[in-house]
Amino acid sequence: MKTVILAGGKGTRISEESRFRPKPMVEIAGKPILWHIMKIYSAYGYRDFIICCGYKGRMIKEYFTRYYRHQTDLTFNMGSDSEQTHFSRVEPWRVTLADTGENTLTAGRILRIREYLGKDEEFMLTYGDGVGNIDLDALWDFHRRQGKIATISVTQPEGRFGGLQISANGLVQGFREKDRGDQVWLNIGYMVLNREIFDYLGDGSQMLEAGPFEKLARDGQMAAYRHEGFWAPMDTVHDRDYLERLWEEGTAPWKVWKDME
Repeated sequence: MKTVILAGGKGTRISEESRFRPKPMVEIAGKPILWHIMKIYSAYGYRDFIICCGYKGRMIKEYFTRYYRHQTDLTFNMGSDSEQTHFSRVEPWRVTLADTGENTLTAGRILRIREYLGKDEEFMLTYGDGVGNIDLDALWDFHRRQGKIATISVTQPEGRFGGLQISANGLVQGFREKDRGDQVWLNIGYMVLNREIFDYLGDGSQMLEAGPFEKLARDGQMAAYRHEGFWAPMDTVHDRDYLERLWEEGTAPWKVWKDME
């Protein structure tokens, strides 16, 4: 089954980084967050990727063009103009890099990669800016049991900031941690879609979360897989620093893969 990653947006809320590179190429621990997302899927055996490029998409293409060499030990014989490949740390990935337009909305990006899906009846889809320890096997099983066109993963993320208890006359009565019950369910990506999704995309001029998903919900064709583990977006520099800190502390919950020997 193929995994489609939406990697074409401009990432305006993290403009300190995105003015120089596409948001999915912003690094955590020296690797683009896009790489981290692909490692999550790869750990569950999903290794055939279609990446929807857009804003500064050439940088994503250049990264994968050079990736093999950067992950491989090489010997260059200058005299004979030859090279020898030694140990390689390259993942067994198949990566299709599709230019889906700089200003295309997400529904349009999905339309533009339709031909690359081949004859697959279902495909995975996620955003290029969020990581978590989603159980992709459980997600797939849930999708099959529900029998709907679309399954999205949802969560109630733990608040990073405490809440205040304030009296009617404006006095602070106490502090408390914000818990998951205080928040609505959020769509975090990590979706499974049936090919019938293309009947809902129209001409591609909308965001997926607007017209297409709204109509799927009205038709009773969208299921929600509840993820109660870790998930975090990378919308701001603060988010990036938070993820970086978790990695440096050795407590990154989204690292569900084993390091290559």
